[in-house]
Amino acid sequence: MMISEEMVKQLSSPILVVGDSGLDKYTYGNVSRISPEAPVAIVEVHKEWHKLGLAANVNDNLRELGAASTLLTVVGNDRSGDLFASIIKERGLTLDGIVVDKSRLTTLKERVTTKTQQICRIDYESKEALSPSIEEELCRRAQNFAQNHAGVILEDYGKGLVTEKLAQTLITVATASKKIITVDPSRHTPPHFYRGATLIKPNFDEAHLIMAALGYKQERQLQTMAEIISEKLNIEKVVITLGADGMAIFDRTCGHFSIIPTVAKEVFDVSGAGDTAISVLTLALILGSSLEDGVWIANAAAGIVVGKRGTATVSWPELLPH
Repeated sequence: MMISEEMVKQLSSPILVVGDSGLDKYTYGNVSRISPEAPVAIVEVHKEWHKLGLAANVNDNLRELGAASTLLTVVGNDRSGDLFASIIKERGLTLDGIVVDKSRLTTLKERVTTKTQQICRIDYESKEALSPSIEEELCRRAQNFAQNHAGVILEDYGKGLVTEKLAQTLITVATASKKIITVDPSRHTPPHFYRGATLIKPNFDEAHLIMAALGYKQERQLQTMAEIISEKLNIEKVVITLGADGMAIFDRTCGHFSIIPTVAKEVFDVSGAGDTAISVLTLALILGSSLEDGVWIANAAAGIVVGKRGTATVSWPELLPH
């Protein structure tokens, strides 16, 4: 079953997105000369703009497809945090899940680009573990939100927000409430944090690291990897993204394994493609799609956004031809 805009409008509850969030800043200009101070390009800036990044981009993708969502995340008490909240409101998203931590920086990734290339990226962020009080506040909100949302997306960028306690609180509550919980994992997070989720979506390198953590360092056969990850982490569905080669999928409920080819025709920028894939895939599963159908439409959506510059979203008119 393929999803449609009309089906999304029937959703009675929003989707909960939990994870590291921040801003993507784009500084765009031209290069016409090299600096006399060092062998580096001088960028004459023409324009700058900000977009929601990391887990917040998942919310933005859901919003673009007409699905309401709540973001549970942490920002700092700084200028970037204020701007983040302002953009969240501008995009029609709720601030109910935004927790302010005065000890942390709001993540900001600035990309300096020209028409043809990215010159550099400048990152401002904190990666330290959360304080016990902030972790407790996130778990309290997670417990309340997970019961009242249509499903949960755990978007882990490995910046300290996703702790074992938070992940397992979400998984326990979602499972008890018979809600789907999907995970976009980080290579820096111990895989047992995700035990019991409905679906996990690592890329090939992340899948290999999960296998190594589970004691299988040499295995690189996709089907075997997916089956072991599913069994050892008690996760029903495994999707391993393969870049230009598409996605490998395994559904333990029926024992089905297959590889879904990519639909990308032209690649300008891969930033945010994973966010688009997990948002569309989770939405499809919540609406009753099979894993294979959900991955087909998620693949189509990711194929569209990699053809755009910068962190991007996909709309229904763009998806319908697929």
